[in-house]
Amino acid sequence: MQSHAEMQELKRQIRRRAESARQTQTDKDSLSRAICHRFAALPEYSAAGTVMLYVGIRSEVRTQPLLSVAVAQGKRVVVPYCVGNELGLFLLESLDELAPGIYGIPEPRPELRALPGKRLQAERIDVVMVPGVAFDRRGGRLGHGKGYYDRFLPRLRPDALAVGVAFECQLVPEVPMLPGDVFMDRVITEKAVYPGRGRSA
Repeated sequence: MQSHAEMQELKRQIRRRAESARQTQTDKDSLSRAICHRFAALPEYSAAGTVMLYVGIRSEVRTQPLLSVAVAQGKRVVVPYCVGNELGLFLLESLDELAPGIYGIPEPRPELRALPGKRLQAERIDVVMVPGVAFDRRGGRLGHGKGYYDRFLPRLRPDALAVGVAFECQLVPEVPMLPGDVFMDRVITEKAVYPGRGRSA
């Protein structure tokens, strides 16, 4: 059995390879459209009143078009932002409410975060789109190592859906999962929707 240190080193190696594959992936715009189309076609998304979508940056799956469509559809769209070691939740009504924040990630403008009706509890969310550096087909996820989503996802209702999204090139045979790491309910790439082991695993 591998030690904790060996597992962490294996994670670092997988993270480097997956990040390199994502950066060199061509045609990210069209692949992102295919991924977001699969995400929006989920029955759980169609039925959801409140969805949490991340704002893609750099080489990540581009999510801004889906954000705009979801707002136009009348869904309550929640975007995350960093507050210390936790994710804050913001009810987004326009992309104009975003500005570059920590790590250069577009986040809700600070002066808007405390406005009435802009803050939401995790229990209100029906479906969450989860970014990641690498995934496997069981729903194993590897993030950037900060643990934001691993701390956030257990706050969701048991019947809420956590969906990892990534380019197919980011899939690996197996992500090492440590205690506290959270399996996805689904993983979506441009090629398929993979059923994950789920957050109760």
